[in-house]
Amino acid sequence: MLLSYLELGQIVGTHGIKGELRVQPWCDSFEFFESFKNIYLSKDDKNPYKVLGVRPHGNIVLLTLAGVDDVEMANTFCSKIIYIKREDAKIEKGRYFIAELIGCRVMDVDTKREYGIVKDVINHGASDIWHIQSNDGKDYYLPSIPGVVVEIDVASDLALVRPIKGIFEEAEGIHEN
Repeated sequence: MLLSYLELGQIVGTHGIKGELRVQPWCDSFEFFESFKNIYLSKDDKNPYKVLGVRPHGNIVLLTLAGVDDVEMANTFCSKIIYIKREDAKIEKGRYFIAELIGCRVMDVDTKREYGIVKDVINHGASDIWHIQSNDGKDYYLPSIPGVVVEIDVASDLALVRPIKGIFEEAEGIHEN
């Protein structure tokens, strides 16, 4: 599902005394994070905060916002989620946010069999693992790797897959000797 607002990260603390915010980024690259001129602190926020500065600091991002110029003010932002408007994001074709994948139907590209919906995405280092829940409540885990995930269309809430043999067979009671 295409979302109007996307989560960019979470404010995890402050840095220094001039109001800089420590942000745990939830995006693929620092360059993507720094491309935004405005951020929001809720999904329906009509009043953006102007971004004055962004810089990397280890695994986090240090963020400076207009109007936040001391540590006391910065402390009021701690634990908040940072959002961006989807329309402001320049997302390449075939790329998506994990939040948009949650809720997508998972269907076999060859047989058109629907396996369930994506409930969660687990980052497992080498690749993501999709937690898929079937209509009857069974849980399955599918690696998000080329050849297995064929196509993702978040606008249609659909992921087409070619699953590795054995992942979904137990759902039908199929066992090979």
